[in-house]
Amino acid sequence: MTTVAVIGASRGIGLELARQYAADGYRVHATTRTPDAPGALGNVDGDLHLHQLDVVEDDQITALAEALAGEAIDILIHSAGINAGRGGGSPEITARSMRINAEAPIVTVAALLDGVAASGEKKVAVMSSVQGSGRPRADSPDLYGDSKGELNKRFRAIEPEWRARGITAVALHPGYVRTDMTGAHASLSPEESVRGMRNVLAGLTARDGGRFLDYRGKDVTW
Repeated sequence: MTTVAVIGASRGIGLELARQYAADGYRVHATTRTPDAPGALGNVDGDLHLHQLDVVEDDQITALAEALAGEAIDILIHSAGINAGRGGGSPEITARSMRINAEAPIVTVAALLDGVAASGEKKVAVMSSVQGSGRPRADSPDLYGDSKGELNKRFRAIEPEWRARGITAVALHPGYVRTDMTGAHASLSPEESVRGMRNVLAGLTARDGGRFLDYRGKDVTW
């Protein structure tokens, strides 16, 4: 059985990733900050396993890695993130945005990398955004875009190390998706975006490692 881990699955894109993979017979490990009150995750049918994780808590990252130790993770998707808004912000808000959107994906993936390396598919995806292209920019601050741009920089720096372990890792832009983060005016439903990203992930080969792709499989400018 193919195993998928979705980091940040309580709502939006992460929730839909967990729902679709579980519905199609995958073994799914999904994280939420409140597994005792899973909300919509509690209605997902299939082989679903919930784990507590707040990505800013190092002890919870360690606990997740220990809980999944010895299990092969074919596809690891880091979907957790926040939108702190456009423009600048206080030092505290800026630091939190960077911690969650830029640092946590790399730290969390690193903690689970042994499981990915032990799997058959050996695939990793971090959820980025086209808003991170060409960022961060000091002359035009954008909390969300800058944090995703910083994620892209960190991903590009670490990806060769993951590739050396036989892992194919990509950054994904899900499109402008209707979620709690974006509101109702976005052009894509979570179902459409996730179907597209799943197709992209299914078609990845080792040659695709290090690419920045959208939900249609098209390259996105760094």
